[in-house]
Amino acid sequence: MIRMEPHHRHRHDPLKNLVGFLIGDVHYAVPISKVREIANPLDVVSLPHAPKAVSGVADYRGDVVPVVDMRVRFGLPAHERTRRTKWIVIDLGERLAALVVDGVTEVFGTGGQDLRPAPGLGGGEDMRGISGVTNHLGKLVFVLETTRLRDLTEAMVASGSLPPPKGISMLPAGSGASVAPKGSDR
Repeated sequence: MIRMEPHHRHRHDPLKNLVGFLIGDVHYAVPISKVREIANPLDVVSLPHAPKAVSGVADYRGDVVPVVDMRVRFGLPAHERTRRTKWIVIDLGERLAALVVDGVTEVFGTGGQDLRPAPGLGGGEDMRGISGVTNHLGKLVFVLETTRLRDLTEAMVASGSLPPPKGISMLPAGSGASVAPKGSDR
């Protein structure tokens, strides 16, 4: 009889806290704690009145998720999908969103260093949503502030172009009531 040792799940290295990706030739990253999955692109349904960077929505594992084309968000022309094109599905709190990226590079860390401030380029800081900059393998990597994407999706819900997250009911404007999770006492 062969005795099998119990399978131990490999835990990621806590020093590796960023998921790297490419948009054009520029390296970016998002905190691994915000990443739900890296996936191949799915079919997208376009939405009227959606912001330019939002390609539409997709049915991702039963959730309606907004799909944000990061090339368009950063002012680059849209790009044909290739085998390297991926979605980074991120958790924005009450909803998921899919970031369309040119390619995913690797999971890495800052080597214990703090992020450096993003350079001020005037006017576009809110649009860019860069929380800081780090170096990895001799390249500058711009780390995204995912709350900027949450602000984008919340604006879409408020305008009616995106359904509210599961468990959230939207009350008519002017009703004097606020948005509250279903089943809450508010």
